Parts: sequence; C-alpha cells; structure tokens
Amino acid sequence: MRKLPSLFRSILSHPNLSGVIVRCKYSLKLWDGKSVLPFTSAYAIRCLSCTKKVWSKSYQSTGFGSESKELDSNEELELIQGPQFEDEELQSHYERHHLSPVSGHKVFVIQPEVKWGPRKQHLTTGDLQRQEAVTLIETLENWSVVDSLTVSLKKPGHKHVFGKGNFAMLTNLIKSMSSVTAVFMSVEMLTGLQHKLLEEAWGVHVYDRYTIVLNIFKEHAVTKEAKLQIALAEIPYLRSRLRGMVSNMDQQSGAQQYIGGGGETLLEVQRRMLDEREMKIKKRLSKLKKRRELLRTIRKKKQFPTISVVGYTNSGKTTLIKSLTGDLDLCPQDKLFATLDITSHVGQLTNRMNVIYVDTVGFISALPHNLIDAFSATLEDVMLSDLIIHIRDVSHPDTVAQKDNVLRVLQEMGVPDELTNNMIEVCNKIDVLEKQTTNPHTRQTAGIMVSALNGTGLQLLKKEIEKSLLKVTDIVSKTLRIPMNGPQLSWLYKTTTVTNTNASEDSEHLHVNVIMTKSTYAKFKSKFGDLRVGM
Repeated sequence: MRKLPSLFRSILSHPNLSGVIVRCKYSLKLWDGKSVLPFTSAYAIRCLSCTKKVWSKSYQSTGFGSESKELDSNEELELIQGPQFEDEELQSHYERHHLSPVSGHKVFVIQPEVKWGPRKQHLTTGDLQRQEAVTLIETLENWSVVDSLTVSLKKPGHKHVFGKGNFAMLTNLIKSMSSVTAVFMSVEMLTGLQHKLLEEAWGVHVYDRYTIVLNIFKEHAVTKEAKLQIALAEIPYLRSRLRGMVSNMDQQSGAQQYIGGGGETLLEVQRRMLDEREMKIKKRLSKLKKRRELLRTIRKKKQFPTISVVGYTNSGKTTLIKSLTGDLDLCPQDKLFATLDITSHVGQLTNRMNVIYVDTVGFISALPHNLIDAFSATLEDVMLSDLIIHIRDVSHPDTVAQKDNVLRVLQEMGVPDELTNNMIEVCNKIDVLEKQTTNPHTRQTAGIMVSALNGTGLQLLKKEIEKSLLKVTDIVSKTLRIPMNGPQLSWLYKTTTVTNTNASEDSEHLHVNVIMTKSTYAKFKSKFGDLRVGM
C-alpha cells in the first residue's frame, strides 16, 4: 500500500472536485485525500457526482500527460484566458462585457419576433424561440431568468432593434424591475452601435446570442483544444466591438516608429494585437489538426468505418453513442452544449463489424457563423466520415425547426451530397413522446424511432447502419469455402470481420461469412485464390 503519486494529488485537489472515485483493476474505492491505496498503472479517476473520468493512464480526458505537452506553455494559457489589452480602461471594458461574472446575472430575456417579410420564421414561433432563449440563460452557472417577453419586430436592423413604441415600453419595463442586472436580446449578434445604445438606455449589461453561447462554451470546455477554438471564435466579435470600445480613447500611442509620424493610434494597436493573437491561436490549432489527421490515418489503416452523430444540442447524441457502444466512460448530461470536444468511440454492429462513432458539437438556431468557423477543424471529422446519423429530439415541440436548422448548417459547412443523401435520421426520445398528448409533426417522419435512454429501436438502427455502410463504402460481404486445415481461416480472423462459420457437406471445409474491404478481398484472392462458395 502506497500513497498516490503527486500528479494524482494535484488533480484531486482541483477546487471543482468535492470527491472522486478511484477505480483500478483490483478495487473501487473512495479517495478523500487521506487514505492510501495500492498503486498500479490501471487507475482511472472519476468525478464522485457523475462518475465522469477526469484522469486515466491514456491521458484522454482532461489533457494531462503526454497528449498535451506541446500545449503546456505560458503563452498558450494566455491565449486561452483571453486578450490582455494594453489600455487599462479597454481591458476593464472587455472583462465587463465578455467574461461571465462569478456571481452570475439576473436576466430579463427579450425574444424579437419578425411578423412578416423574408426573415419571418415559418417552422417555429416566437414563444418557442423565447423558451429556448430562457434555457440558454439557465444553462449558465449562477444565471437566472427574472422574466421573459416575446416582442413583435417589424423591420430588423433598427438602431434600437425595435421601433419607438416597443423600445419605450421595454425601457420602462426594464427600469421598473430593480432585480434585473442584465438583458438577453435573443438575436444572432447586435451591432456595436445597437449594443452601446441599449446599454445606455437600460443601464444594465446587454447580451446577444453570440456572447451567451460563447460564455456557455467557456464554462463547458474541458480540453485546451476546445478552449483555443472558443478563443478564436471570440476574436471576430471583439473586432466588431473595438471601434466603439476605443471611441473615447483614440489617442496616439506615442511610438515614434516612422519618420514624420506620431506612431500607431490606440485603435490600430489593439487591432494589431488581435491579429497577432488570432495568428498564434490558428498556429496552435493547426498542430492539433495534424494530430487528428494522423489519428484518421490510423483508423483508415485499421479499416474501421466512421459514423458521425450530429444533431441539435441536447437531442441525445452522447446518450445514443453510449447505448450503441456500451462505453461507460461517456457521461451524458441533460443540458445545452454539454459536448464541445469531438470524441470517438468503438462499437460493434450485429454482424460483428467494428465501427467508430464520432460525437460532435451540437447545433442551435441562429448560431453565429464565426462560432461554426472556429470549430471547423473539429467538424472536419463529419465531412470525412463514411456515414452520418442525424439524431432528433422528436418529443420537443420545435423538432421540425430544429431539423431544418441542422440540415441548413450541414449544407453551409459544405458536407458532400453523398453523405447527406445517405444520412440516417434517428427520432430519439420516443419514451418521452409516448407520455405527451399530442405532437403532430413527429408522426410525419420517416426516421427510425428509438429511445437512446432505454434501448428501444437500437437493434433496428444497427441493421440500418450495416445496410448503409455496405452501400456507401467499399466494404463487401462474402461467403467463402475455406479448408479446415489451411492457413486461410486464421488469416481471415486476423484481417477481416468473420460474422459466421458453418461446416460444409464434405466436412473438410467451412463456409465462412466475412466482411472486408474490396482491397482486402483482392489481397485474399491473390494469396489464396477465388474461394467463394459456388466457384
């Protein structure tokens, strides 16, 4: 019996962990910082509340160890933590508007609803959009919703967002609610002028969907890669706000670098700082991209088909993958954007073929393009997969609009038609749907009805996956007549997926059903000849 190594103790002393489960191949015990345990190389440390793994020998959960050594630099920590502006007033302005306060906010939610014109929503309603906006706020730790309101909007783009009448009504309403510390204007992104005028008129913080989603991402990001992607997504937003932030501070920096000039203005200095920051982040992410490409190459050599699971946020992607693979390390959570890191999990189909399921970042309506662009390197796994599963929450009243949003984002990402045309639609949460009195839109779907939570419909889904993979990949199914005493059978077990074996009539051969790629079958024929049954 020995004390845990210092690395274990440093992880376990993390302020966000009240206790952990330490699991090894010999025992399962609770570690409280005082007990001693036998030390082996098979430890996995899990959160006491949800049993999510926070450290293991493979170093895949939080970035500790060899997999993230190149990221453990002071410069990278600075990139993750946020920009450091050279002007103190500017830095204070950034921290006030872009960092979620520890104490949270008491928020009044405003959902604009366009009543007519090309921007009118036909698949959803203003009230459903408002409910989603409320859920976004409630996802943030220590944030709460005081009240919410759907307000008609005649013409988008007004400097106060709304016309004079509605703006005056909202101003009076907000000022009458003394407990409100912030307003969430549920639009994709406010302009710098709109943001400035609304805060001046209402006297509280004003957030749009970009800043709220960005703050949710910051709270849920675990790996340094996810944090870097979020830092990258923040830069275009900071650029759009920069002119307003320095409007009253646009003075010469005093750097006499050029003959006949007074140096850069403060605005130019801050723009250059953001440009340099963006370049450094992209450089770091490019290294991680090369690593991911290497992992894809390894998977390709192993001939594992890759299946990406996409869907609206909180539709059940992680729960579905956990049910399909039996991976106990997965810890699904009932909240928006619980998954920000692309993770891969091996599962086996009913025909014994191994496949890799890729868990992806969830989509949401009016998700700013800069956020999608920042995660484009990660979402390349979707583009390069063999098959896509689109999972829907059919118990949600806005399920039709959510489906339309996911398909539109996939199109904007440039996902090939070959993938979208062969995409499998999975209608999840039918166990919840059965308890509802009515939801007419879900009865019109042609998708596979499942409950990822209790396993209903999963065998049918696996069969559909097998069928689709044979259609869209170069995988073939063959029945071969193999001599019992020859080397062919061991070669097949080593190189292919053997799904079934039966003795032949002469008792000297076996009829072997196998699944393999066309190139592997060509190697087999070259080595052993054409041994298909009937040849």
